[in-house]
Amino acid sequence: MGILHLGHVSKDYVTEGSPVAALHDVNLEFQAGEFVALVGRSGCGKSTLLNLAGAMDFPTSGTVLLDGVNTSNLSDFALTQVRREKVGFIFQSFQLLPTLSVIENVELPLMLAGNKQARLLASERLSWVEMDTYSSRMPYQLSGGQMQRVAIARALANGPSILLADEPTGNLDTTTSELILALLRRIADQGNTTILMATHSMEATGKVDTIVRLQDGRVVDLTRVTQFSEGR
Repeated sequence: MGILHLGHVSKDYVTEGSPVAALHDVNLEFQAGEFVALVGRSGCGKSTLLNLAGAMDFPTSGTVLLDGVNTSNLSDFALTQVRREKVGFIFQSFQLLPTLSVIENVELPLMLAGNKQARLLASERLSWVEMDTYSSRMPYQLSGGQMQRVAIARALANGPSILLADEPTGNLDTTTSELILALLRRIADQGNTTILMATHSMEATGKVDTIVRLQDGRVVDLTRVTQFSEGR
């Protein structure tokens, strides 16, 4: 079984007293190191799928297994541990804390996890995304692409098994977007990290192993761009 498995997953929300289906009978499985693009129009279910994959939300029906564990069966404490240790999040708006320096932003999740080598590991993560020379700067002193690289370093801080990226290039210009996509490709290949990326960018799909097309909460197509296999 892969690192992430969704079996007959449906998700309903209640709007004005009526249920609205955000996802319907989704069956997907992804392997360690697989880079996946979730594509489709706004409202098709991409963000909902990311939230379910990261145990930030839970299915109305069906099963989500993260590294073999059913996320719906976990206690609040266990959920916190899973999110902290196995999942990294990257957002379109970066979400760096403005009052913390670059290295402090990356160090924070390590400190919350009780890691006694937080500063050393944060420095290593920044070096990996080529932002170590900016460690003392504040977020407002960085460009959009630099902020996104710091956000990626923070997402990688605890060495997650799966990285969830919600429109990670949405606020970036074309050249910077290419750099971020190349970095994500390297993370998948060298870190054996599974990446699920929600995107509107068709250019982004050129970097991935798998394209999942969603429409009205359903998977309408799954394309294996590369012959991906576990442990490649």
